[in-house]
Order: sequence, then structure tokens, then C-alpha cells
Amino acid sequence: MFVGKWNKSVVLTYIGLASSILGMAFNIKGISMNYTMILLIIAGICDLFDGVIARKCKRTEEEKAFGIQLDSLVDVISFIAFPASIFLALGYTSWYHILGIVFFAIAGVARLGFFNIQAEETGEVVKYYRGLPVTYSALIFPVFYLIGLFVKATVYDYIFFLIMLVVGFLNILDIPVKKPRGAAYVFFSILAIAMIIIFVLTIYTHAIIKLEGGIKRV
Repeated sequence: MFVGKWNKSVVLTYIGLASSILGMAFNIKGISMNYTMILLIIAGICDLFDGVIARKCKRTEEEKAFGIQLDSLVDVISFIAFPASIFLALGYTSWYHILGIVFFAIAGVARLGFFNIQAEETGEVVKYYRGLPVTYSALIFPVFYLIGLFVKATVYDYIFFLIMLVVGFLNILDIPVKKPRGAAYVFFSILAIAMIIIFVLTIYTHAIIKLEGGIKRV
């Protein structure tokens, strides 16, 4: 009845995509960046575990091939377009910022295209990636955004922009990056949950401060 695959092996991938779209909508509406970062982390968690869930499902060769293509397509949105919208929402709109964002996007897309070719040629589950996977954006940018809470705004703007360029460069640098396995899933899960808790506490703290300020003005 419908084209595409809609079984449980791809549900988590679609959830990650929905999280990213919601995050971009938050950026457009000017909603607190703390919520956006939480959604980016959620997209990263979905990408971390969607492959694990898919491999536990009984799939045809066509469904496996579809899953590989779907994962890369969603990665373009979740870890390239979504972060780019974050950079713009943070005010990186000068000409050199735009060039930096373009470089980040091109590097990420090139990385995904190269990964797809590798997957098709080998047909095997790799133990090491070549270049930094774009998924790591879901970890790196929220961490450095949290660091910004303790750094002067003028300094932080340069740091965050520099990190964007470094991530783009690492995406295309031909270095081995070990694929998460076993304990790595536990580590990344705990780190993601910890960051989400910090962002939630930050949102709560800001709400209290805003409420107290309103009461004092009254």
C-alpha cells in the first residue's frame, strides 16, 4: 500500500528524525536552546541504538539495504542540517560564519557518501570507521554548549564556531575511529542522560529566576 519500510526495525530511526525536525522548529520559533540541545541528544541516542534494534529484527536483504540508506538520509537531517540550524539560531550569520557552516555541511555529506560506498563494497559490519561519524555532533555540540555556561560570551562564540570547523575537518580526515561496542553503549547512554539532566536543571533554574524577577517587579 505504501512505499518504504514501516516495521519495528526502523521505528527508532524515524523517532530520531522527528526529534531533529522538532528541534529545527524550536530554532525558528526562538525557543530556548536548552530544549534544542536535548532534542539533538535524543536524535543521537536514537541513532546509537537503531542499528542494534534493527539487527535483532528478522529482515530481508531489501529491508537491510533500505535501513542503510534510511540511516544515512536521516543523518543528513539530524547531524548536518539540524546542527547548521543551531549555528544560525546562535547568531552565526556573518559571511565567514556562513562559509564555515557550508564547509561543515559539505564535509558531513561527503563523509556519509563515502560511508555508503564502503558499506556497499564490503557488505560487512565494520569495526572501525574512517573519519569521525557525523553522529558525534549529537555529543560534541551539547557538551561545548554546556561549557559556554562558564565562559564569557565573546570567548565562547569563537570556541563554538571553531569546534564546528574542527568537527567538519574530522569528518573527512582519514583516521580510524572505533565503532561503539559493548561498554561504549553504556558509557554514551550514561553521558547522554547526564547531559539531558543538566539541560533540564538549567531550564528549571532559568524558569525560577524569571519567576522570581517577575514577582520582585510586581
